[in-house]
Amino acid sequence: MKKVSKRGPQMEAKHNSKPAMTVGLDLGDRFSQYCVLDTEGEVVEEGRIQSSEGAMRRHFEGELRLRVAVECGTHSPWVSRLLSELGHQVVVANARRIPVITASTSKNDRNDAEQLARLAGYDPRLLSPLQHRSPQRQQDLNLIRVRATLVRARTMLINALRGLVKSAGSRLPSCSTESLAVRALAHIPSALAAAARPLLEQIAALNGQIAGLDREIEKLREKYAEIGILRTVPGVGPVVAAAYVLTLDNCDGASNRAAGAWLGLRPRQKQSGDSHPQMRISKEGDRYLRSLLVQSAQYILGRFGPDSALRRWGLKLAQSGGKRGKKRALVAVARKLAVLLHSMWRSGKRFQPFPQPAATSAVA
Repeated sequence: MKKVSKRGPQMEAKHNSKPAMTVGLDLGDRFSQYCVLDTEGEVVEEGRIQSSEGAMRRHFEGELRLRVAVECGTHSPWVSRLLSELGHQVVVANARRIPVITASTSKNDRNDAEQLARLAGYDPRLLSPLQHRSPQRQQDLNLIRVRATLVRARTMLINALRGLVKSAGSRLPSCSTESLAVRALAHIPSALAAAARPLLEQIAALNGQIAGLDREIEKLREKYAEIGILRTVPGVGPVVAAAYVLTLDNCDGASNRAAGAWLGLRPRQKQSGDSHPQMRISKEGDRYLRSLLVQSAQYILGRFGPDSALRRWGLKLAQSGGKRGKKRALVAVARKLAVLLHSMWRSGKRFQPFPQPAATSAVA
C-alpha cells in the first residue's frame, strides 16, 4: 500500500515532550505493517514497509519525532536501536502482557499495528515496555544460547544411540557425556557399527564445540565482575551466573523479590473477593534461565549439596509437602535462589551459608 501522509508542520513537538504522532509497527519477517495516529486518535496514515534496515531508515529518517510502539520479537532489537538512533521515542511492548492483541479474535497485522499505536498513545505503561540489552551483552548472551542448542542436540543424539543399541539387546554404560563417544565403542554390537558410527562422530564433535564455548563463557568473568560474586553460591556455575547477569541485564530499578516473579517462579494470582485459589507458577520470563535455576536447586537439595540455610529450608519444605513436596521444594528453592542472586548482585557481597539477621549484625 502506498503511503499517503497527512502530517503537517503544526504537529512538531519538543524533544522532551510527548511526540505529536504515535506509530504502531507490527514487525514481520518480510514486511511490517504500520499505523500512524494523531493526538486525537485518528488514523492519518497506514501501510506496510519492507522489514530491512534500508527500508526502515528511508521511511523514518528525517521525520518529526515520533513515538513508535513495536512488539518484542526477533526483529525488535535492531529496529528499536535504529529508530532510537534516528531520534524517535521507541516503546518495545511485552507481547505476553497484551491479551487485547494476542488473544484477539480479529488478529491481523493491520489491527495489531493500530492497537499498538492506540495503547502507546494513551499510556505506554499499558504495553509493559521492555528494554533491550546492549549489542555487546547480546553477543555475550548468544554464546550461552548457542551452547544450550548444542547441548539439546547432543542429548537427542545420545538418546537415539542408546535406543538403537537397546533395540539389539545391549546397553551402553552409564558414563559422562564427554566420555560416551569413546566408552560406547566396546558395547555396540558389530551389526550396528555402521549405523552407530555417524552418531558417535557427531557426539564427539559436539563435545569439542561445547567445551570451546565453555571456555569462552568462563572468560566472561573477566568482563562482568558480578559473575564471580554469583558463582560463590553452591550449584551456581559459570553458565548459570553468566546467564543470570546477561538475561536480567541490570539489577537497578527493581526489588530483589521481583526477580522471582520476573522469571515466572511465583504462583499466579487470581484473587476475587474472599476467593484466594492456589495457582501454579506463572512460567513467564526467560524459560532457559528458569530451567538453569531449577537445576541449581536440584544440586542444592541433592546429596552433594553443602549445608546452608537455603538447603535446610528446602529439605524441610520437601518433607512437609507430601508426594508433591519435592517438586514444590525445587521450585521454591529456585525462586529463593533468584532473589538471593539479585540481592548479591546489588550489594556486591559473596554468599553466606548462614547469614546473620540484620539486628544481630547491627549489635555486633
